[in-house]
Amino acid sequence: MQGLKPSQIRRLERIYHRRIPSTEVITLELTRYICELSFEIGRQIGLLIDRNGQIAYVIVGDQHSILIPDLSKYRSGLARLRGLRCVHTHLNQEGLTEDDLTDLALLRLDLMCAITIDERQGLPLFYHIAHLLPENKNGQGWEILNPIRYGQLQLNFKSLIEALEEEFQRTQSAYSVEKDKDRAILIHVATKSKSEAEESLIELAELAKTAGVEVVDKVIQVRRKLNPKFFIGKGKLTEIAIRALQVGADLLIFDHELNPSQVKAITSFTDLRVIDRTQLILDIFAQRAESADGKLQVELAQLKYALPRLAMKDDSLSRLTG
Repeated sequence: MQGLKPSQIRRLERIYHRRIPSTEVITLELTRYICELSFEIGRQIGLLIDRNGQIAYVIVGDQHSILIPDLSKYRSGLARLRGLRCVHTHLNQEGLTEDDLTDLALLRLDLMCAITIDERQGLPLFYHIAHLLPENKNGQGWEILNPIRYGQLQLNFKSLIEALEEEFQRTQSAYSVEKDKDRAILIHVATKSKSEAEESLIELAELAKTAGVEVVDKVIQVRRKLNPKFFIGKGKLTEIAIRALQVGADLLIFDHELNPSQVKAITSFTDLRVIDRTQLILDIFAQRAESADGKLQVELAQLKYALPRLAMKDDSLSRLTG
């Protein structure tokens, strides 16, 4: 709130008292209110709204971005979206950005909406809306609606979300056979031959089956150079996070050996559990060990391998840029 007048802060605080009907994304009155205030202070304003129509968070950013706070208490299940939608202003009349769509996917938001503002009067112009899809469409896991002019937003939010989650559950049930099993997506990053990668993933799938893991999908990305932070490309990792929601996966298994910082980065980025080929093999040895001495040795090897890879997952301060 630094740099804002007391009257502007009070107007922001009043937003928490607003209530939005369950069928609406946002009301006309509230749309105009946040757009005029955003225009006045020269900063983006974002709202996180729950399914009851209550304002969970009012976020004030700068001219180009806002930061979404920690949403861990709104943790979503495998078959569910988070139960929050994000509605925020854009001061420079651009639609949804790549970062908007990334946050939509990684945070499993119900819906992402950017409202463009008239540059002269501060009045709302268009709603730019996107939501996730139960199945990929044109190689993407989301649908971007055509811009909707202010005053013409007729989307029934409640019906849309209910239909989406019902479809998510239906598509996930097609991939999941046993509910008590881990459901994994296998990942291979190939720098040479794709055929070799396919063969390696077949072997990894057998290892996963031996470990009692249900494989729900396989992903191969061909790259000239490995991403030092995520091992795989960031865009592809976003697609994998969406795919995990679509197929009900709770585990990513990389067909490589990841270093501790990569495990931490991928886990934080996707909010999914991550292991590599070595960890999977150690888990199999642990399951097959029979003697007390053998079990102790395998457990020691597991602990030595896992120790530098232990990290807390953190989805706070996800970035939205306008």
